Amino acid sequence: MPLTPQSASKVRAIGRDGAGDGRASLKGQQTKAAIIDAALGLATQIGLEGLSIGALAEVTQMSKSGVFAHFGSREELQISVVREYHTRFEAEVFFPALQAPRGLPRLRALFANWMRRTSAEIDSGCLYISGAAEFDDRPGPVRDALVGSVKTWLQALHRALVQAKEAGHLRADADEEQMLYEIHGLILALHYEARFLRSPRSLARAHTGFDNILQRYGEPAALRD
Repeated sequence: MPLTPQSASKVRAIGRDGAGDGRASLKGQQTKAAIIDAALGLATQIGLEGLSIGALAEVTQMSKSGVFAHFGSREELQISVVREYHTRFEAEVFFPALQAPRGLPRLRALFANWMRRTSAEIDSGCLYISGAAEFDDRPGPVRDALVGSVKTWLQALHRALVQAKEAGHLRADADEEQMLYEIHGLILALHYEARFLRSPRSLARAHTGFDNILQRYGEPAALRD
């Protein structure tokens, strides 16, 4: 999600339009939301580690003290960006898939949505993957926020696998943990091959990999439906 001029101008517009109208609290919330939007765009370009109060103040054309007043620290800014990224990830990947019936239909929808978002992030970068590379060996609240968000998503995917097994769409001896590991691995490989190696076949291979996983673990009758 690249930073756009609109992200920065939104921050300045809120500051102008809300001044003196007696709605300071609402204006403050709107300004903070707009700053986070700009920060998320910046983080996808330079990484969470490169994100700072000063860099964000420059991009949004606010004072450092103005940005600092909304977060209190660089660490809290980074955590706010992680939380916003997770909120948008759920809105694009998880919640739409809940419209599909439990079992293979929902599992397929989750993977399709995940692939769609990953494809869109090939150029801008996935905050979960880039954040893991930046904070894998750095304990602290930012790493905890990243780990917590990724685990929440993987737990949701694991529930979908369990439900598919309960629905009789997967073999009785299917290992949901192993399936989760393999599906997650497809996304990581896709990101590496498409973004770093620029492989033109990476998306097709990821889709084939998912189909192969279902063929190994799925009930034949369910796969034909």
